[in-house]
Amino acid sequence: MHIPIWSWIKGLGLPGAGQPGAGLPGVSLLLICLFAGQAQAQDDLLSLIEEETPEETVYATAGFKSTRVINGHSFENTAGGVLDVRISHRFGYLNSGAYNLWGLDNATIRIGADYGITDWLMIGLGRSSVGKTYDGFAKWKFLRQSSGARSMPLSAALVSTIALETLKWAEPERENYFSSRLSYTHQLILGRKFSESFSLQLMPTLVHRNLIPTEQQAHDVLVMGAALRQKLSKRVALNAEYFYVLPDQLEPLYRNSFSLGFDIETGGHVFQLHFTNSTAMIERGFITQTTGNWLDGDIHFGFNISRVFTIRE
Repeated sequence: MHIPIWSWIKGLGLPGAGQPGAGLPGVSLLLICLFAGQAQAQDDLLSLIEEETPEETVYATAGFKSTRVINGHSFENTAGGVLDVRISHRFGYLNSGAYNLWGLDNATIRIGADYGITDWLMIGLGRSSVGKTYDGFAKWKFLRQSSGARSMPLSAALVSTIALETLKWAEPERENYFSSRLSYTHQLILGRKFSESFSLQLMPTLVHRNLIPTEQQAHDVLVMGAALRQKLSKRVALNAEYFYVLPDQLEPLYRNSFSLGFDIETGGHVFQLHFTNSTAMIERGFITQTTGNWLDGDIHFGFNISRVFTIRE
């Protein structure tokens, strides 16, 4: 049965409905109510959608431009499926004079390759001329700085290394053990990218040496390291790192390792030019066997060159 719209409106009982001259205001009031209800429903629906849509998580990137600050590790990892080939070079002391071209006639070197198994786990192998040492490490980045839906104020990584010195025995006539050639390092890295220009990290470290020269020396050496990066331009950054060994664990001959350097990014390469009082480029060497004194000019000029290759997508 067809009911005229006007009769339906009259049946709603709106004020003035059906009275002469009052039909238009009644219809207007009805339409206003209908549109107001529809707008409220839309607002409620949009609010519900916004509540159910998760906020995006934004991860901090490039706190350091390389997986190394200078000698030590940074909190950055090689990406999964990427091979990072690294050549590290240290010349002689700058105070060796013009005859040795201020150290350029002498050099030590480490060649290594790091591989990202995943974005959070990487491994590496290397060989150094100092002590004819082979080294390997694993690095697990278990926290990543982020904001948004998942907020994390810092990045954190664990690094474990093993080093094998292959120099000929100083006293081959005595009984020597293979285990005496080994040393181990375990390190926790806690770092934060405070801005696009500045990053800082702390590195509590334990170095274990199977063989020590005298009984007065400790097999285990506790160290606190610190490193920073200050960006100077789009492709250049200043890096610094320092490793402090507790006084009762550092032999009188040795000193704390301190290094300053510059990162220069050029496409697929990262050049690191630096100055350091450490000769060795593995943890046992630069943490527990640094002999150079900055105040006496016992400073090595050196560089690290890194070239990455994508092995798998």
